[in-house]
Amino acid sequence: MLENKFPGKDLTEEDLKSKVPLCAKKSRDHRTIVKAAGVEFGGKLIPIFAGPNAVENESMIMRTAEAVKMAGAHFLRAGAFKPLSFPYRSEKYFELREEGLKLLLKAKAAFQIPIITEIMHETKVDIVAEVADILQVGARNMQNYPLLEAVARTSKPIMLKRHYGASLRDWLGAAEYILHAGNPNVILCERGVVVPHTHRATSRFLLDLQVIPAAQEVTHLPVVTDPSHATFWKPWVKPMALSSIAAGADGVMIEVHPDPENAAVDPLQPIDFRDFKGLMKDMERVANAIDRTVGVSA
Repeated sequence: MLENKFPGKDLTEEDLKSKVPLCAKKSRDHRTIVKAAGVEFGGKLIPIFAGPNAVENESMIMRTAEAVKMAGAHFLRAGAFKPLSFPYRSEKYFELREEGLKLLLKAKAAFQIPIITEIMHETKVDIVAEVADILQVGARNMQNYPLLEAVARTSKPIMLKRHYGASLRDWLGAAEYILHAGNPNVILCERGVVVPHTHRATSRFLLDLQVIPAAQEVTHLPVVTDPSHATFWKPWVKPMALSSIAAGADGVMIEVHPDPENAAVDPLQPIDFRDFKGLMKDMERVANAIDRTVGVSA
């Protein structure tokens, strides 16, 4: 199936047999359905994660939870613990940590919406798992193998984001750690890769749409995308979200904020409530064209 023309560059047949056997497809139709909070990934439904990059305060997260739930999102996404690129914090640039988890739990109960949030610390796995329906391992922690094994032991579904410099081989190798630790509930998330040109000075990555069919060719695990973090630019989020669905993605993560320009973290990429509502309908139309659905009325 895979020719080893470029040894070491990416996956080979031998890798699939000996390095990532748990990730590897056993047949052409082999697909794993990962179920989280009653929502299935890898089937006809294309679940949508939506919400802010960070939990900022109670009013903001409650407003956002209500808005994305009403628009049809399946999960509220927001970070209580944030792996910010630099160590400096300010009144605007911050993380709420344990207090943020409490607010996520409150929003979850108030609007009956499941939660996905990032886990960064092995010591925080238990308290995050008490709140989250899906544990997100961020790109920077993709190869933090002790953390991967720790989150695997929760038995919660794990969304593993691809590091921006990682090959498909690296990405599946990280997923193999979770599967090897006994947790079969792994969702892969493409969130942008580093390339020489990104078409805009403030855009750090490119969304690798090609990795969706490439991954699905060799692994049975669901593959979702994060167009917001990949593009780092609001006007490009919609076309990349629609393109993700057309390319076969099993889910899409969208950054949504009540006041995008004043978001505490990464204000260039979130969309507002009105735009998200419209995007949900547009994603449904594209999904319908390939005999799938995001679960809203187009």
